[in-house]
Amino acid sequence: AVVSTQSTGELDDRMLKNGWMVVRLDGKGFHKFTEDHNFTKPNDKPALDLMSCAAKGVMSELQDIFLAYGQSDEYSFVFKRTSTLYSRRASKIISTVCSMFTGHYVFNWSKFCSTPLKSPPSFDGRVILYPTERDLRNYLSWRQADCHINNLYNTCFWTLVQQGGLTTQQAEKRLNGSFSADKNEILFSEFGLNYNDEPAVYRKGSTIVRTSSVDEETQRKKKVLEVLHCDIIGDAFWEERPELIV
Repeated sequence: AVVSTQSTGELDDRMLKNGWMVVRLDGKGFHKFTEDHNFTKPNDKPALDLMSCAAKGVMSELQDIFLAYGQSDEYSFVFKRTSTLYSRRASKIISTVCSMFTGHYVFNWSKFCSTPLKSPPSFDGRVILYPTERDLRNYLSWRQADCHINNLYNTCFWTLVQQGGLTTQQAEKRLNGSFSADKNEILFSEFGLNYNDEPAVYRKGSTIVRTSSVDEETQRKKKVLEVLHCDIIGDAFWEERPELIV
């Protein structure tokens, strides 16, 4: 139950133990933000790299995060099951991750984006608790499937506008009620584009994990953050990394 303590007046919002806490951040008002900063449509690679850079910044500071998954203007951070960070208080965890991510995003902006920062970016956050491995994997599969669905639509939409000469209203009407096969057919038959040849970062999103590496000077093993653009819905990713789900 959520209760208030007499000593501080704060709500006791501790998450239940023995479950995976996932914090998901989403860009707030990013439709206008991307337009104001001239992001390339349908995908702006430097902007996506900036998102992953900010996510790595969060993971470098919070060791309890063992995996992060991002696409478009969102990133999800998965905490290890045994995490006791801030006594698992939801408000502390959300506010910390959100502020760290925003700080790294602004701090590293000029390294990735040529347009000067014209307005402050902001992100909202939420935390969800997943009690089983299947629940956690279903969540991550959902986010990657969402990446595919959105990117296929956006790729087809902006190809119709930029190469097909349609207005945004005409492109929206053309795609209304279409299925994935229809969009693939439009791209291939009308523009000679095979959607599967699109960069994996656009189709699969970005998954960040900690991997072992050998320091060249000391020859000692160390953990480094690696950004992958691969399938995380199937079993192969998880079978190759059994240490992730413990």
